[in-house]
Amino acid sequence: MQLYLSLRYVFNDPIHGTVELHPLLIKIIDTPQFQRLRNIKQLGGAYFVYPGASHNRFEHSIGVGHLAGQLVEALRTRQPELDINDRDVLCVKIAGLCHDLGHGPFSHLYDQMFIPKVPHPPGPLGDKMAKWKHEEASVEMFDHLVEFTNLKLEMKKVMKKRMEKEENDLKLENEADNWILEDLNFIKKMIEGLKDPKAVQVSPWPYCGRPKDKSFLFEIVANKTNGIDVDKFDYFARDCYHLGMQNNFDHLRFIQFARVIKVKKDELNHICLYGSNSAVFHSVCLVDHVFEQILNSPSVELAEAKKILERIISRDHYRFLGETKPRQVLTRVCINVFEKILGWKEELDQMLLSSTGLLGNIKTDFSLPLLDPIKNVYFYSKRNPNTAFNIPRDQVSKLLPACFSEQLIRVYSKKKKTDEQSLEAARRHLIKWCKAKGLPNPQAGTKHATSTSRTEPLYMGSHSSTRPPRHPGLRHFGLNE
Repeated sequence: MQLYLSLRYVFNDPIHGTVELHPLLIKIIDTPQFQRLRNIKQLGGAYFVYPGASHNRFEHSIGVGHLAGQLVEALRTRQPELDINDRDVLCVKIAGLCHDLGHGPFSHLYDQMFIPKVPHPPGPLGDKMAKWKHEEASVEMFDHLVEFTNLKLEMKKVMKKRMEKEENDLKLENEADNWILEDLNFIKKMIEGLKDPKAVQVSPWPYCGRPKDKSFLFEIVANKTNGIDVDKFDYFARDCYHLGMQNNFDHLRFIQFARVIKVKKDELNHICLYGSNSAVFHSVCLVDHVFEQILNSPSVELAEAKKILERIISRDHYRFLGETKPRQVLTRVCINVFEKILGWKEELDQMLLSSTGLLGNIKTDFSLPLLDPIKNVYFYSKRNPNTAFNIPRDQVSKLLPACFSEQLIRVYSKKKKTDEQSLEAARRHLIKWCKAKGLPNPQAGTKHATSTSRTEPLYMGSHSSTRPPRHPGLRHFGLNE
């Protein structure tokens, strides 16, 4: 399909095969803001355990841009009444391409473990750091990219190519600047996703860039309604490919059967499934290479961090003592989890007679904590292809889970070269501590697993060798949203 310009650039991708990109996307790819993604591992520290997990945010972002285009173009072809135009298609592709611009070193390890532990300065900057999310950072990085590359001018050139085929050229010329501003706001909102479900139901429509009848476009790249979006389509396939695991999700089938229908519940157009399917500038330099920079730094202030990294590359990992699963998932709604975890760590340190213990809090869910994601997925049937419906819980397959979130509390020893006798003593103390806290007895790995720390590296949250590991990309619906 022709999109403004006849020239195309072709990539050969191991996941999607031949990927054809619009020249404007190439302009974005050829910027320092996007090229930095070559040096950020998609699965962070998992590369230290899975040798194949060497893929980066760079190729993932290209894949998401490609799939975003495939989905929106499929909807346009099957449902011309949606009035999806060339501007919509190009904006959706750009949003897919740029959705991860704000990721820090080692991807989610940065925003989930590093940022929360960094001392925050008082004032607005500290408040912003405390709430930092990579989606918001991606929007800021995109703004920086637009200014750095003068992307508005490039977009105007693309717009003029389209004007050559339109009537009233003068009118279109005058409206071009307004259109570009609308498109940029639209792209940034697609990267963020529509976070507040109540806001979309107010009148007038609160989101600039596109009218209310095109609300479904905001579900393609970052779907905050049910978590099903092309970002996950790509990293399910890409992560499994590089990890040597089987991927059972067929995103091409989803794209083939996806349909936009207005839902009575909120009077918005949603993408529905067929019923059978259930400081920005400096951040450009902040990539995984920070690992080597710390490792080779003579700075006294980085000495402690340097020792940790030296242990990682020499495979002198923390020793796994055991894990327990709370009977009730701890959430910020019912308790200040972070403060409680810190209190537990102090108690364990005293019980183990050292300050070398480490307590990890690992939570797994389906992108919507504690909630059944199927409740927010809409379906249609062959008989009524224009009517959207939810599947009642009693009609959902009994093989699907009834619980949608779980939590693991893991304890490690940070001591170097701990003998097996000391580890067993520490485990006995851990059992007593779990009993005192009303937690289930901890499970531990086999003696072989604990005596060879290679099977239990802390930094990627691997599992006991007594059972197969989970896909490290599946944090909630997936780790890499």
